[in-house]
Amino acid sequence: MDHPRPDAEVRVGSIETTFELVTALKELGGGGVSEVAAHLGIPKTTVYDHLETLSELEYVVRTEDETYEIGPRFLDLGGYARKQMKIYQVGKPEIRDLAVNTGEHTNIMIEEHGRGVYLYKFKGEDAVQLDTYAGLHLPIQTTALGKSILSRLPRKRVDSIIDRYGMPAITENTITDRAELHDELETIRERGYATDEGERVEGMRCVAASITDSEDDPLGAISVSGPKNRIQGDRFHEEIPSKVLRAANVIEVNITFS
Repeated sequence: MDHPRPDAEVRVGSIETTFELVTALKELGGGGVSEVAAHLGIPKTTVYDHLETLSELEYVVRTEDETYEIGPRFLDLGGYARKQMKIYQVGKPEIRDLAVNTGEHTNIMIEEHGRGVYLYKFKGEDAVQLDTYAGLHLPIQTTALGKSILSRLPRKRVDSIIDRYGMPAITENTITDRAELHDELETIRERGYATDEGERVEGMRCVAASITDSEDDPLGAISVSGPKNRIQGDRFHEEIPSKVLRAANVIEVNITFS
C-alpha cells in the first residue's frame, strides 16, 4: 500500500464536514437544518444527513421543534481526555487550594494546536462570574496563562502560531503587535510569571505561571484572576505571584515524581 509523502495534506471531506456542523451548532447555540446550512453555505440535504447520523450516534440531540443541539456524549470524550493528563490530575488539588487561599478564580490551561484551552477552573469564595469553562479555546496571546506557555516555547514556534491565527484584539488592552508580544515574553521568562491587564476581559487582572516538565518544555500554566480593584498594588505584584509560583513548583515536582 502506498503511503502519502510526510508533507502531503490528507483530509477526509465527510469527517471535516461533520465537525464543521458540530462547530456551527456551538456557534449558533443550536439550530435547524436550514439555519445551519445557511451558516455554513452547504446544501440542506448534506446538513440533514450528517445531523441525523450524529443524532443516531447520540452526539447530537434533536429537540421537539426540530432543532439540533450538541449532546452530552461529547462530555464523555472530553472528560476522558482530560483525565489522562498529568497536569490535570496533579494540578487539580493545588488549584483548589489556591482558590481557597486567594478567594479568586484559579485556572489550568494547556496549549493545543496553537490555541489556549482551559482544562480546569475553580472559584474561590469572592470570585466573580466569568465566561470560562473547561474546553474553552482562546487565542493564546490574550491571557496571562497563554503568555506563560508561549514564553517557554521556541521563538519559531511562537511565530508559527501567530502566522496561523493572527493576533486578534479581544479588548483594547489585547497585545496585537508581534514585536510587543516577544518583548513581553522575554520579561515573563526573566521574572517567572505573566500578568494580564484586562487583555481578554475588561476590568480583570490575572497572574499566571507555566508548568514545565523535566526537559523544561511547557505542559501548561496555572493562574489566579480577579477584578482589578481587588488585585492591585502589592497583592498584584508580590502576594499573588508568590502564591502562583509556589503552587506551580509543587505541581511540577509532583508531576516529575508521580
